[in-house]
Amino acid sequence: MSALKRFFVDKIEDTTELVGEEFEHAKNVLRIGVGAEVILLDNSGKEYTAVVAQVEKKRMLLNVVRSEVGGREANAEVCLLFGYLKNADKNEFIVQKAVELGVKKIGVFSSEFSSAYMNANKLERLNKVSKEAAKQCLRSVAPEVVYFDTLGSALESVSAYENKLFACEFAENSEVSIENLTGGAAIVIGSEGGFSREEADRAKQNGFSLVSLGKRILRAETAAVALTAVVMFSLGELK
Repeated sequence: MSALKRFFVDKIEDTTELVGEEFEHAKNVLRIGVGAEVILLDNSGKEYTAVVAQVEKKRMLLNVVRSEVGGREANAEVCLLFGYLKNADKNEFIVQKAVELGVKKIGVFSSEFSSAYMNANKLERLNKVSKEAAKQCLRSVAPEVVYFDTLGSALESVSAYENKLFACEFAENSEVSIENLTGGAAIVIGSEGGFSREEADRAKQNGFSLVSLGKRILRAETAAVALTAVVMFSLGELK
């Protein structure tokens, strides 16, 4: 039996409206009709089972019949910060895989060697990708993707994390053992141009440890997914 279809809504009530793109997808793509059961999500961590009561031209009304706390959210608090890439598909790939791996916060930043520019439409698209990935991997929460116009502001946003990992290609050795992490972790990956040594120094001043990803130079999207997967494994989330 396939899993119930999942939809994000702004607010859960006894009778909840499904509107906008989620409604269009439910009605026109999935052909969901009256009497069907679905799962509604409001980013609270709960999952609400609801039955379609009415389908109108621009909305769907659903009656919530029960709720429970979702069981697929990670225990570890992990944030991924990555430099915005020129190729839109690669940015979407990073967001999608971070969500699947259980990351709870995602930030995109511009840095010294960045050559791509963010705008409202691009950020909206990344947040849509986050929602679609959350639904696909049966998460109850879609992490919000936020944008930082400088590396410094991105680093400051994760000052409270116990482990702060800054990946750079000129780090000869990792300054911290990734295999033995405990607590929350913030991961920083650069754009195609990587980081300058001045940016690495700034990160160290902000409490980050430089980490190496081995002898080979990885593409930015590979580095983001690889380091996130290693960190999630180290924190017990892939066992």
